[in-house]
Amino acid sequence: MEKSVSRSKTTVLVVNGLIAALYVVLTLVVAPIAQGPIQFRVSESLNHLVVFNKKLLWGIFLGVVTFNLLFAEGGMMDVLFGGGQTLLALSITAFSARWIKSEKTRMVINTIAFSVSMILIAIMICIISNQSIGSNFFWATYGSLFLSELIIMSISAPIMYGINKVVHFDKFK
Repeated sequence: MEKSVSRSKTTVLVVNGLIAALYVVLTLVVAPIAQGPIQFRVSESLNHLVVFNKKLLWGIFLGVVTFNLLFAEGGMMDVLFGGGQTLLALSITAFSARWIKSEKTRMVINTIAFSVSMILIAIMICIISNQSIGSNFFWATYGSLFLSELIIMSISAPIMYGINKVVHFDKFK
């Protein structure tokens, strides 16, 4: 029994490490459009993994923090705000699983949580750009971030749902 628990923890740790690495690689592939007021990070599709297995939250979070630490233009601000925004949205989705059993409904919640929470990234961009929060610049930035996240998360939801039917992300426990 003890060996299987240890093996299970090791498996979850390894899978989270692979998810973090995959997040970084997928973000680097689209690096020119992965930062700034319009962000089309293909890697954001991995956010849907939390719908199937809340233990995979840490791999996504680590991937975001690693990319932002090593490659983001905003430095530590990107690490704090990007990591914080990701952790907040993933936690909302993971927490919702207590009451919402439908994976499709949780994917909608996840998409909304990520899109709405992009306000934190808009705030960060305003701080870095020395623009006031609440200004036209802020709302335009938030609008473009919201839409770009909504598009990526909406397009990737059925794809990740289909992949889960084959891979079964919930088996990594």
